[in-house]
Amino acid sequence: MLITMEDDDFAALARGGAPHGLRLPDTALAPPTVLEMLRGLAVSIRAEFTPAAWMIVDGDEIVGLCSVVRAPADGIVEIGYGIAPSRAGQGHAGRALADLLAWARSDIRVTAIVAETSPANLPSQKALSRNGFAQTGRRTDAEDGEVICWRIPVRSNTGAVATGQTAAAMGGLTGCSIQG
Repeated sequence: MLITMEDDDFAALARGGAPHGLRLPDTALAPPTVLEMLRGLAVSIRAEFTPAAWMIVDGDEIVGLCSVVRAPADGIVEIGYGIAPSRAGQGHAGRALADLLAWARSDIRVTAIVAETSPANLPSQKALSRNGFAQTGRRTDAEDGEVICWRIPVRSNTGAVATGQTAAAMGGLTGCSIQG
């Protein structure tokens, strides 16, 4: 389940607490510097687009975080997500992506979701692929090095909702190229 994050939710996590009466996993969701970076990112994105971040929740436990990583352009929402190390490999990322896609298909502002993964992050690649994302290319990121680019259309230019195999047939799967 995804729960929209507000600034006070980030503040609670930064203090080591869990918002909304939820529990934290036994390993950190993210280092404090990353939480602060995500908080600032969400604040800047919320000026143009909401929601900007979500908690990934299983039962009453926050198992991960998902964020929009830049203000959407032309309906394309770029996301990043992470799962607490002690909760990895349990299907949380895949379920969170499915929930995110359900939200995106219900939001007329969103035409596609894009994401990037490290070539070494096979579990994330599997979660994206199982949810219908297609690889569109690779590029070199200044901070992360080589990344694989992924995309799934959720709505055509006519407003039709993309589901299942029709998403790949809708086109618009432009790749990112390796930048050096």
